[in-house]
Amino acid sequence: MAVRTLVLGGIRSGKTGMAERTAQAHDGDVVYVATATAGDEEMAARIRRHQQGRPEHWGLREAPLALAEALAEAAVCDEPPCLLIDCMSLWVSNLLHAGDEVFKRERTAFLETVTAYPGALVIVSNEVGLGTIGMDPLTRRFCDELGWLNQALAQRCDRVMMSVAGLPLVLKEG
Repeated sequence: MAVRTLVLGGIRSGKTGMAERTAQAHDGDVVYVATATAGDEEMAARIRRHQQGRPEHWGLREAPLALAEALAEAAVCDEPPCLLIDCMSLWVSNLLHAGDEVFKRERTAFLETVTAYPGALVIVSNEVGLGTIGMDPLTRRFCDELGWLNQALAQRCDRVMMSVAGLPLVLKEG
């Protein structure tokens, strides 16, 4: 049975490493689905470090907006790969900048494909519910939207873990 796993955590909590170890334990192929875009040199360097730290045999699919499309394309394989999607916070930010119509369409489509995807999924997201309330409307909307997305994903996932200082805290199992 393909397991859907959500890995939550704060900034530099170890969530990506935890997600990568979870995907590595998968028997079949793994495809890293990246939502980040290199808007500046510092972000480009972060992306390069992430890429260099992954196993060379893992596939890569860049999907800054169209995550549902990435899942649908991977689903048609005879043996769908384990998809490691990193991360929801960058994806939500990308969608907010793309406009409300794109945001609503892509969010709805993604949640539908998460449920339908026949392979294993490992989804990384920041936990924003432990922080302060943002001072500006965009920051407040980002936190609201990511929090609601995390709740929707947690309902659809079989396993939910939180990374705290690199240590796993299992919130939901089975």
